[in-house]
Amino acid sequence: MSSRRPLVAGNWKMNLTAAQGVQLVQKVDEFCRDLTAGTRENVDVVVAPPFTAIHSASTVIDIDRMQLGLGAQNMHWEDEGAFTGEISPTMLRAARVGYVILGHSERREHFFETDEMINKKVKAAFERGITPILCCGESLETREAEDTLTFIEGQIRAGLVGISAATATGLVVAYEPIWAIGTGRTATPKMAEEVCEHIRTVLEDMFGPTIKSNTRILYGGSVKAENAELFFSEENIDGALVGGAALTADTFNPIIAAAAKV
Repeated sequence: MSSRRPLVAGNWKMNLTAAQGVQLVQKVDEFCRDLTAGTRENVDVVVAPPFTAIHSASTVIDIDRMQLGLGAQNMHWEDEGAFTGEISPTMLRAARVGYVILGHSERREHFFETDEMINKKVKAAFERGITPILCCGESLETREAEDTLTFIEGQIRAGLVGISAATATGLVVAYEPIWAIGTGRTATPKMAEEVCEHIRTVLEDMFGPTIKSNTRILYGGSVKAENAELFFSEENIDGALVGGAALTADTFNPIIAAAAKV
């Protein structure tokens, strides 16, 4: 891993009640406090509950003075309006949310989110002081057609249209090959590193060498304790966006430990 500060983010997806979420946050925080001070200070840990559990998680993080970051799994680009069922960036800010996952493959596939919509959300997140975790990832068909790098580059460029280099300073990118999410199949560290290195090259072309060097790029796709350290050892992978393994402390905490170890 490089000198960039590692980030491990847990995407709970549509799982866990508010009470269950509080219990998980407490167990994760307890584990993080038990890590040595010097090591713990080198890892950022973020939890991204469903909307119904954000307030409870935010409250316990604040009251117990936890060092955990709080993320949301999605948001609308408008601050308010007649958008039934949506959550605005200002609502998230009021709940002390610091990160938001945008462009996840499940949002693109199941809810038909377009690159244009995702770009609006990225801009809104930056404008409201929320760090966007911009997701990208290819299908198995794209991988087998050997078109992965071109496809990923297209997603990155479309998602960041109209963003200045000064604004992009706070960006986080997550590479999640669709064929490896929840399937038990996992890209090899070499495969993931190739794509993450290319993402960094695209960022340099768009924003310059500083953004290339400083942007944290996460890997996601069946990340677990057994393989996390292998991915984290790659030069261009700065942590993980974790799905299923983020739902229990027993499976999430070892991934945090792996990030702290590298």
